[in-house]
Amino acid sequence: MSKFGVGMSERPQPKLPPVAELCVASMALVISGGTYMASHLPKKPPLTVAEVLACLAAAIVFANVALLLRLENFAWHSFFLVVRWALLAYFVIAGMLEFIFVYDGTRGASLVLMTCMLAIFAVDIPVLLAFSVARYQEPAR
Repeated sequence: MSKFGVGMSERPQPKLPPVAELCVASMALVISGGTYMASHLPKKPPLTVAEVLACLAAAIVFANVALLLRLENFAWHSFFLVVRWALLAYFVIAGMLEFIFVYDGTRGASLVLMTCMLAIFAVDIPVLLAFSVARYQEPAR
């Protein structure tokens, strides 16, 4: 019986890796790096701090993918259903932001770094959304 008086069959939740928490951590690093770069505009921003933040965020994303790939009893069908459409949407958003950077005259290493941070953004959020949905779904037999 749930606290609302409605009988629900509750299955025990398997122990899952901290995918959502790692997604949030990598997004915080990417947002911090982008904010740091933007705070120096219109001058050419120093890239060292933003590069370190982007590398840390990329390492977290790769670790997250490695943790996800180790899951066996997981609702992969639901995960891929959500991640496929979310990736499409976020690649469109990242593409529009990239166009804005190029149109505004961002060039050289700054553009490369912003593109890398956009790629992390475009992968990280769909993984977060898909994991958040699939973790509560029944795994396929």
